[in-house]
Amino acid sequence: MQEIHKFCRSLPKTEDYKLKDQIERCPSSDCDNIAEGYTAYYYKEKIKGFYIARKEAGETQNQLRKLMGKKYLSPGLSQNWVEGYEEVIRGINEYVRYIHKKKNEKEEKACDKIKNVI
Repeated sequence: MQEIHKFCRSLPKTEDYKLKDQIERCPSSDCDNIAEGYTAYYYKEKIKGFYIARKEAGETQNQLRKLMGKKYLSPGLSQNWVEGYEEVIRGINEYVRYIHKKKNEKEEKACDKIKNVI
């Protein structure tokens, strides 16, 4: 993320309120939504935050491709950053699977308790 913000300083002034503004906000939004999902108390809210973060990461990838398409970013660097965000997306997916597993385990324990009472 810091690399992207640093790179944005080199963009022409004509992009200040267009692509530059968008590409600077995307990575920050990814991190914010991951933090929000991680700190949420309820499973459903956690998952929702991570789904939003995953969409934001995809949007960041798209913005990086736009930078390459406009010849502001080299294909190699663009690909490197896009692949980095692919890793972020995989990590988000893995964590969502973990949350689903924990949720299911908790529900199973609750059902077992009810069965033992009956």
